[in-house]
Amino acid sequence: MSKLFWAMLSFITRLPVPARWSSGLEFEHYSRGIITFPVIGLLLGVLSGTVFLLFEKWCGIPLAALFSVLALALMTGGFHLDGLADTCDGVFSARSRERMLEIMRDSRLGTHGGLALIFVLLAKVLVVSELALRGTPMLAALAATCAVGRGLAVLLMYRHRYAREEGLGNVFIGHVTGTQTCITLGLSVIFAAVLLPGMHGVGAMIVAAAAIFLLGQLLKRTLGGQTGDTLGAAIELGELVFLLALL
Repeated sequence: MSKLFWAMLSFITRLPVPARWSSGLEFEHYSRGIITFPVIGLLLGVLSGTVFLLFEKWCGIPLAALFSVLALALMTGGFHLDGLADTCDGVFSARSRERMLEIMRDSRLGTHGGLALIFVLLAKVLVVSELALRGTPMLAALAATCAVGRGLAVLLMYRHRYAREEGLGNVFIGHVTGTQTCITLGLSVIFAAVLLPGMHGVGAMIVAAAAIFLLGQLLKRTLGGQTGDTLGAAIELGELVFLLALL
């Protein structure tokens, strides 16, 4: 299990992980690593929250929010944000399904993708600032946000099909089991409940889960399935909806 955790940490973040810690694990077995997503999210959220606390004392809440969101983006290498941008470029192109998937493969950033990045990043900074101004414990809030955001991605994997013939997302989409899905969501609920007691965290997770489930159904109808890009979009939007629900 430890080898699986380190493999997933290396796969979905840019945090330094010695190669020997995950060596010997076959790529097709990565689907079992979905249960580590909430734990990895918890780690990322704690680091992002720590950045917030450090900068809050130095330069105030607005800039602390900016740097915490920036730190999260850097720790993931913009991996999920890239998926969000590609998904929006494809889906909002209003082309055929095949053409949408081609656009999503294009490394160039389009207008819709650019707008999506601006909106999501700006919204995160503003919501984090507002939560802090309301006295929300930001270390706990950001830890729960990142854990839930990554945990809810399983909703676009379980019983979904991959929209392309091949790609990185194919190792997860349609390959996670019901047991793995329940464990992943269960861990997300536990983290949300423990970090944000009084049902605030669980209530926000329910709202975010409903939004991501609906997103999955809309993408299935539009693209015929999911891709690695749509998983990234789900994580980013799941985090944003969770933060908004905390308000």
